[in-house]
Amino acid sequence: MQPFVRHRGIVAVIFRANIDTDQIIPKQFLKSVKRTGYGENLFYDWRYDREGKPRPDFLLNRDPFRRATILVAGNNFGCGSSREHAVWALLQFGFRVVVAPWKEEGGAKIPAFADIFRGNAVRNGLLTVELGPGEVEEIVREAESQVPLEATVDLEQQQVILHSTPERIYRFDIAENEKRVLLEGLDPIALTLRDLPEIERFEKQHDVQLYGSGGGSS
Repeated sequence: MQPFVRHRGIVAVIFRANIDTDQIIPKQFLKSVKRTGYGENLFYDWRYDREGKPRPDFLLNRDPFRRATILVAGNNFGCGSSREHAVWALLQFGFRVVVAPWKEEGGAKIPAFADIFRGNAVRNGLLTVELGPGEVEEIVREAESQVPLEATVDLEQQQVILHSTPERIYRFDIAENEKRVLLEGLDPIALTLRDLPEIERFEKQHDVQLYGSGGGSS
C-alpha cells in the first residue's frame, strides 16, 4: 500500500451529510471479484444519467475537479453497509484524503466518519481527517470563492494547509497506530510480516495440537 506522508492536491466539495457506501459505490458494481475498476463508478447515480452518460452539472465531471484528490464532505461519511469497495472507489478515482466535520446533536457527538469506513480507509491508505464544523464550513466557503482551491495535508504534522488568501492551517487528531500504518504504508499483511520472527519463534517452541479429532466428545 502506498505510504501517506504529505499530499498536495485540488479540493472538491460534496458537502452532504450521511453519504453512505451505496451512494459512494452502488451495489450493482460489487459483483466483480477483482479490486480494480471501481473509480469510474464512484458516485455513479450522481455522476451519470439513466443512459450512463456523465451529468455535466455534477462536480466531478467538470474540470478541474476531475483531477481532485482531496474530498470535503458532510458528517457521518461512509455510513451504511461495510463494503470495502467504497474506499477502493475513492482511491481509484484519485482521492487520497477525505475531510469531514463532526457534529453535535442532542448533546451527543456524531463523528465525521462511520467506524467501519474509517477502518477500511486506514487499511487501504486513504486518510480520513475529522475537523470541527466551523472549520469545514470555512473550507467550503473558500472552495466556492477560489477555483481551483488547493490544500496540502501533512500527516506527520497533522495539519491541513489551505492554500487560500490568506493561507489557513487546521490541525487534526489521529490515533498513533493509524498514523504509523499510513506513514509506513502497512496493510494488514505487512503488519503481520513485521512480527514474522516472533511468530516463527513461537511456532518452534510450541507443538501444534489438534483437539477433538477422532469424532469423540469431551
